[in-house]
Amino acid sequence: MTSTDSAVVKQLFFSALREKAIENTTLAAEFFDRVIQMDPSNDASLYELANIKKTKNNYSDAQELLEKAVTVNPDNEWYWTSLAECYEKNNGIDKLDNVFNELIRLNPDKPDYYYDKANAFFYQGKYDEALKVYDKLEGMIGPTDDILANRQKIYLKQNKTDLAAQQLEQMIASNPSEIKYYLFLSQLYSSNNMADKALKVLLTAEKLKPNNGLVHLALADIYREKNNIEASYNELTLAFAIPELDIEQKIKIILGYLPRFPDPNARASALELSRILIVAHPADSKAYAIYGDMLLQNEKLKDAKAMYQKSISLNNQVYEVQEQLVRIELGDGDFDGAIKDGENSLSLFPNQAWMNYLVGVAWLQKKDYHKAMDYIKNATSLELQDKDLLSQSFSSLGDCYHDLRDNKNSDDAYDKALTYNPDNAFTLNNFAYYLSLRGEELVKAAKMSKRSNELQPNNASFEDTYAWILFKQKDYAGAKLWIEKALADDKDKSAVKSEHYGDILFYLGNVDGAVENWKKAKDKGDKSPVLDRKINEKKYIE
Repeated sequence: MTSTDSAVVKQLFFSALREKAIENTTLAAEFFDRVIQMDPSNDASLYELANIKKTKNNYSDAQELLEKAVTVNPDNEWYWTSLAECYEKNNGIDKLDNVFNELIRLNPDKPDYYYDKANAFFYQGKYDEALKVYDKLEGMIGPTDDILANRQKIYLKQNKTDLAAQQLEQMIASNPSEIKYYLFLSQLYSSNNMADKALKVLLTAEKLKPNNGLVHLALADIYREKNNIEASYNELTLAFAIPELDIEQKIKIILGYLPRFPDPNARASALELSRILIVAHPADSKAYAIYGDMLLQNEKLKDAKAMYQKSISLNNQVYEVQEQLVRIELGDGDFDGAIKDGENSLSLFPNQAWMNYLVGVAWLQKKDYHKAMDYIKNATSLELQDKDLLSQSFSSLGDCYHDLRDNKNSDDAYDKALTYNPDNAFTLNNFAYYLSLRGEELVKAAKMSKRSNELQPNNASFEDTYAWILFKQKDYAGAKLWIEKALADDKDKSAVKSEHYGDILFYLGNVDGAVENWKKAKDKGDKSPVLDRKINEKKYIE
């Protein structure tokens, strides 16, 4: 190569490096390629171009370039490590042995290369060769847990459980107070159906370190394998009481009970374990949150509420806990609490659609319909996929508009709610009832009311609605049948239902029966002037 050519090569190489630095890899690759065409033994360009090929997942071409680079310069570690990656990607595992030999030649004191070489043997099924590499490595750096674990893996592949156990027993003999080796050995026995041996090892470990949570967890597993459920649970309670044992591991165990929750024993066990959790981790918000969840599952709503409040006081950055709290407050009729906690939550998480809906419902219950609609409309604009939320939101908007006497928007909202869930029983009932009160679209109202009763049979309120629609349609015999169902199912002894019964009986010609039921309605608290007129005049008044 002439001096001019050499100067051009240098200029192209540095231009390529400059383009690579500004991530213009296409132009950089072109420059490196031109260097290689002019100087095929330019190992630096071969290496750089190979790395660009790798970024584009072209490991085949990269491998070819790197094989040339190591031929030109066999003493560059970077070239060999890059080539090793290509062989791994291209399933050239059988070629890795030579690569790691070269790397060990270049850097004989680097343990990673020995691990890599042993791994290559392992993946080729050359277990004895891998063990020899680990022997050599152990001679260099001494015994380590990584070497131990990798040897264990090989022994198990070779079905040499006795050798694996013997190795661990030697580690225990050398380190009798190191509990992890007892745990490794018990796991080895357990996974090979030797539960009795595993139990013996763990009981020894427990005597040495009675406050080691991992030992108690392992014992719980062994006792469960041996179907000794009581002993297993006792070990769990001991483990859970140890603060040093990771709380995440404990929570995972509690959540493992969830699929068995139809069983009251499983529910009670999870509840007790989560109670122990807050004693062991009194400053961790997660402990109170999971205890709240378990109390909720056991229908202890007041206690669950207190736990969620404590969790939030420790950490207010977990939205799900705040939603659970507001749901409990709503269900408990604590609308002021739901509004206060819900609005606090929305100050932190303004884009949570469900929280906007829940706060809106709380305002709806307090009859502040305009505030309710603001929040519920937010929910519908924030969530476009959750059909359950959209159905409930538009249904609640229908309730708001109805109470504001805006019948058109109320009807439109109910219709929209039913597009998201045609079988929302409460929407069907409310919409049907409000139409019947206005005497409008009675055929549609009857169809919706009938469907709500199919969805929720024996619901006194729904049965009353259907009776009233039939009354409006002058089907007095049908209305009587349904109002009597409603009265039979009515646990609240509603004044409205008694008044409706009287109205229906009047049109069936039973005036005495009508007056008697109107009086019952009055005795139950109905103070309507129209009701007084019905009683005094002994006739139905619209």
